[in-house]
Amino acid sequence: MALPRHLKNGLTPLEIEFLAENELIEIEAAIDTRTDLELLSGTLPALKPLRTNKVPLWMAISLKKKHKCNIRVPAWMTVEALTRTLKEEETNDVRFSYMPYHYMEIAQLLLENAMDDIPSADATRTLLKDLREARQSKARQGVHSLGESYLQMDNIGLMEINEIRPFFTKAFFEIQKLRPAVAGNPNNDNPYDYDHYGNSSLSMDGRYGGANATDFDGKASYSSSTIPESSRRFQSTQGSRMN
Repeated sequence: MALPRHLKNGLTPLEIEFLAENELIEIEAAIDTRTDLELLSGTLPALKPLRTNKVPLWMAISLKKKHKCNIRVPAWMTVEALTRTLKEEETNDVRFSYMPYHYMEIAQLLLENAMDDIPSADATRTLLKDLREARQSKARQGVHSLGESYLQMDNIGLMEINEIRPFFTKAFFEIQKLRPAVAGNPNNDNPYDYDHYGNSSLSMDGRYGGANATDFDGKASYSSSTIPESSRRFQSTQGSRMN
């Protein structure tokens, strides 16, 4: 089935989650594979009990569901680390605090599949939600930094890029329409290849683009007019999955 036009240049939340599952995470295995593991992405050392092993997130979740490992929470996802990050996010009005590129997806998958491995899971979820809202507010304020050709935002994740993309690309499109005619483009023809939906063939970070959002409580981040229907359906499931 063909994708809607406004999704052709982007990734859906589930596709972003799929990419995040390739991130490495530490586990404590309860099995001994004896030999190295040959994967399409490369070779992993043999899993040994009572030893920390690094495996892709998808493998860690699969082993966890079979009760064959415990997952070690990433250092950035502890209550102490999230508290520091949230404080930094709230005190710095200009710059985003550093978080892993797939922090939203990793946190969601761990809270969904390995809650018993997360100390103070409820506090962790609350801090992640507060951090999410603080970063959303800062992203909205970033509209004041819009230029005629780009928007500079450092330390934002892929899911966040996909979330703000439809809003900002539409804003870019409106800015271009307001520009006077320039040499070489007397008719002011769409020089940045925007379509009439406000989408550009250029992604926000040079690698990915998209028009979807997710949240730790399933709430939409912007008005429904800026988020595709498929994303809203994805968001509506998150409350039941995460709680």
